Order: sequence, then structure tokens, then C-alpha cells
Amino acid sequence: MAVLLALASALTWGASDFGGGVASRRAGAQAVVTGSQAAGLAALLVLLPWFGGAPTWPDLALGAAAGICGGVGLVIFYRAMAGGVMSVVAPTTGVLAAAVPVLTGLALGERIGVAAAVGIVLALMAVLLVAAEGGLASLRTVRPASMAPALVAGILFGLFFVLLHRTHPAAGLSPLVAARVASVLLVGAATAVGRHGVRVPRGVLPAVLLAGIGDVTANALYLVATQHGPLAITGVLASLYPASTVVLAQLVLRERLVRTQAAGLAAATAAVVLIALPA
Repeated sequence: MAVLLALASALTWGASDFGGGVASRRAGAQAVVTGSQAAGLAALLVLLPWFGGAPTWPDLALGAAAGICGGVGLVIFYRAMAGGVMSVVAPTTGVLAAAVPVLTGLALGERIGVAAAVGIVLALMAVLLVAAEGGLASLRTVRPASMAPALVAGILFGLFFVLLHRTHPAAGLSPLVAARVASVLLVGAATAVGRHGVRVPRGVLPAVLLAGIGDVTANALYLVATQHGPLAITGVLASLYPASTVVLAQLVLRERLVRTQAAGLAAATAAVVLIALPA
């Protein structure tokens, strides 16, 4: 059941990220994140009386920390999606989001098999390949700074996975409420300090609302999955979300990949599968 829930969260996250990325091109990343986070919080508060659970203070603290990581990561991610090629940004963040839970498990004393170790190496190769928009020759001219936002977002998403995994099943959806409150406050404060506009054009509003509701739905699916399954499995499977983002970018935006990038996507997929295999 944990595997199915984690995969469902990946599909939902990917569709939500696509909607948020498209909206960011018309309304700005800050406005989209603010609106989507608020919409997700409203949806959670409606569900809280039925699925709130019995959280402890550590559960709420972990949720709030996860929300900070997720909120900052989402702003960086949407800005990268708005200014770059979705089919490159999304897989790069996905690979890092997959690797962080595994590396955290190793630091905490977990053991991984040979397949998982190979998967981590393959994931690092995939990051280079998906960045090569001009083919293998372009690897020589890829500037690390241009990939920095996608890499940072991926690490923050990985930390989001790790922190939610530490909550208890009895907490229900309460850690997500703490996460969403923290992210809304953080994004709101950053918006106020930076004097960013948060007005969302009426034509973009449906995409923003769907992105927010989709994101919180994916959060809930992942939270239940990770509370009942190992982090190395649920975290990696949930990080498959770029697959649906890439498919939507191909179908809707007509984005095209060169062979090197296609190989990078295949390597990223293989890496996630290898990491997910039991030791």
C-alpha cells in the first residue's frame, strides 16, 4: 500500500508542478506560490476535523520544518520552471529529491544494497545529461550557476521528504497543517519584505488553485505512505514526479528533448528504480 500511495503522490505532484510552472510564466513565481500555498492550507483546514489525528509537539515541529523547506524549494523551483525548460528542471530536482532520503538513511546507519549504490552514481550522471540542451558537446559549456536553482530545490524537496517521514502515523494530517502554515507565513513574509506583487490574473487563477490543491493532495498521499513504509522506498518513489511534468510539457508546450537529454531522463528513471529496490 505504501508503494502505491507514494506513486500516486508522484503523479499528483508532477501535474501540480506543471500547472504551477505554467502559471508562473504569466503571474510570477512569488504570486503563484503564495496563492497555491493558501489554497492548499484552506483545503487542509476543511479536512482537519476528520483526519487531524493526535499529533505531538515534535510532530508539529517536524511538519513546520518540512513546510519551510518545501515553501522555499517551491519558490526556487517555480522560478526555475518559469525561466527554463521544464523537461530539464523537473528531472534535475527529482534526482536530488530522490538521493537526499537515501543519503540521510546512510548517515543514520541504514544500509543499502549494490543496486541502490549504482543508482546514486547513475543519478549524478543523469543530472549532467539532462543539463546538456545542446547535446554532449554542450556539457563543456554548462555553467554550474545555471543549474544551481534546480539543484537547491531538489535538496530542499528531499529534506521535506525526510522531515515528514519522522512524524508518527497517529498524527494524521496535522503535520501537513503545520507545514502549510509555516510555508504560508514564510512566503508571505518574503513577499512583504521584497515588495513582490501577489496579484494573480483572473485567467491564471484556476491553474494556481489546482496547483495548490494538487500539491496538498500529493503531500497527504506521501505523508500516509511514508508513515507506513521505509523512507528509502517512499521518498524515492515520490520523487518520480518529474515524469508526469515532462509528459505534460511534451504534450501541452511541445517541448522537445535532444538525444542526450532523453538519455538523461532514462538514466534518472533507472536510477530511481535502482534506489528503490530492496537491499
